[in-house]
Amino acid sequence: MTQVAIYPHATVKDSLEKGLAFQDFVCIVLAQRHIVLQNIGSKKFQIEVGENLQGFEIKLDRRCTETGRLSIEVAEKSSRDVLWWTPSGIMREDNSILYIQGNYDSFWVFGKNWLRRWMEEKSPCVDEFNGTIKRFFLENEVADVGAIWKWCKEGANNGW
Repeated sequence: MTQVAIYPHATVKDSLEKGLAFQDFVCIVLAQRHIVLQNIGSKKFQIEVGENLQGFEIKLDRRCTETGRLSIEVAEKSSRDVLWWTPSGIMREDNSILYIQGNYDSFWVFGKNWLRRWMEEKSPCVDEFNGTIKRFFLENEVADVGAIWKWCKEGANNGW
């Protein structure tokens, strides 16, 4: 398969579009390794099934290589005015068994259960971002040890 280089474009305006573009990027990288994902596009079936049929959750974390840590989501609200938090990210109950997070420089593939177990055992500080997301931080060095696989733009550690 031909190598495809896809990087963030300045014309991508909202975070949903940026997330979808990153999801496509990850799918292309995985397809080059003969792992083809069948993504679910409609909100209805994403809620009922999950992000794709293979059980991979894909999250863009634009600043993870800059900050040296991943921001792992555990709950969300549609707006600050909503009272109750909904489990999301690694705490969402869907078909996800693998959790992919990172950016166009590096991304990590985790077992979702490993991230949940790490959270339970280490009890990291869970903070609130923008009144709509709850998350904890996982240092990239810990991610390197706990991940099933890590992809880097530079090619280091890209063997599966």
